[in-house]
Amino acid sequence: MGEPNILLDSLLAEAEISHAGLAARINRITSTARRPTRYDHTAVARWIRDKAIPRGDVPEIICEIVGSRVGRTLMLSDIGMARNEAGQDVPDLSRAVDQTVALWRGDLNDRAFLAGASMLEGPAAIAPVFEWENPPHEMDVSRRGPGAVSTDDVQALKDARSRYEQMYRRVGGVPVRPRVVAFLSANVTPLLKSGHDDRTGRELFRAVGGLVALAGICAYDSNRQALSQRYLFRALRMAKASGNPAFGGYVIALLANQAMSQAKYRHVIQYAETALRGSRGHLSPALVTDLHTLQAKAYARVGDRSGCHAHMRRSETTAARIRRDDEPPETGYVQLGLLECQHAEALRRLGDLVAAQVYAEEALRSVDVCHLRGQTHRLATLALVLAERGELDQAVTTAESMLERAQGMESERITERIGMVADALRPFDACVVREFLTRAHRQTRVPL
Repeated sequence: MGEPNILLDSLLAEAEISHAGLAARINRITSTARRPTRYDHTAVARWIRDKAIPRGDVPEIICEIVGSRVGRTLMLSDIGMARNEAGQDVPDLSRAVDQTVALWRGDLNDRAFLAGASMLEGPAAIAPVFEWENPPHEMDVSRRGPGAVSTDDVQALKDARSRYEQMYRRVGGVPVRPRVVAFLSANVTPLLKSGHDDRTGRELFRAVGGLVALAGICAYDSNRQALSQRYLFRALRMAKASGNPAFGGYVIALLANQAMSQAKYRHVIQYAETALRGSRGHLSPALVTDLHTLQAKAYARVGDRSGCHAHMRRSETTAARIRRDDEPPETGYVQLGLLECQHAEALRRLGDLVAAQVYAEEALRSVDVCHLRGQTHRLATLALVLAERGELDQAVTTAESMLERAQGMESERITERIGMVADALRPFDACVVREFLTRAHRQTRVPL
């Protein structure tokens, strides 16, 4: 399935025109032409789902029909039907904002084409990161519009992001994503259409980008990977408009983490290197630490022991400089013990199980000061190492503690981690293992 035309879908929703209604209007206008059209709702659905472009002057007719309903002049690029779009430069800010609004509006309305979309691969998955790093950059993001965005408006968005992030950490991304998306639609859309000066505008894009990135995190945690990727790319475009390279580096770290989960290890390394290069001098120690631990894990996955160890050393050096009071809010996930947990994962993949256990146990020494989600991941890591070392009783005890922490979370990623632990224990023919598998199945539906 190709990239969907979210711009046309969003405009039709705004204009309150159904697929059948648009087709009927086009047919009516072309009825006196030499080649009248016979479109129906399935044709319009295909234009949106597959980003297909109808022949002749139909795209221009669509601009006229929809533009008259929304009260503004629309160009072909506004409806996602510019025929040379593949060769265009980075979308201008106004169109980037429209694309971002269209994405969350489609998500809010549970559009089927978003659920069925595929992740972008190859150059298409790298292009947004390249565009973030390189010119052109916006010289002025001020906007004329109804009303005016205030500093209180921007602070309200920051407060909302913090509130939803804490909720996500407690209960998982599945129940939180619809709430974030509804907030974006109801509260953020009007602000993006309002007037603001350059300084307020950059603060606005920084705050909006934080919420869009969180929507991407929740989609990732709900195993909606293509949707998550698109949210993160939109957040990266907001970061570029904000002029805040550190925030852009954070979004790229999220993309790297997603690439890791999809076994795209070369992308992990490329993303992390781009973030470190493009934000040089701006990234906080916590984020630099995380980017190096991500690379260490990626090098471990491809069997590059020296590359893994080199980035482990760099992350440990940088971690010593972390001062929590000086960190931006988004790096709050880089908590005490996270580095050790990530290094344990990397060493486990390299087969260095003794060293992995040392790191995993060190990560657990600070487990009570991190959020429940982090506690669950750390316990899962130690359980995996213990199971691979054949330490059955300790592994099961640790796995049971993991299940207790995960109780009540609706998270596909947590379920996946529990499934990994279950798979590691399943070969052991023991009563304690069967009891754990039964409980895990009841709690998360992992196979018995």
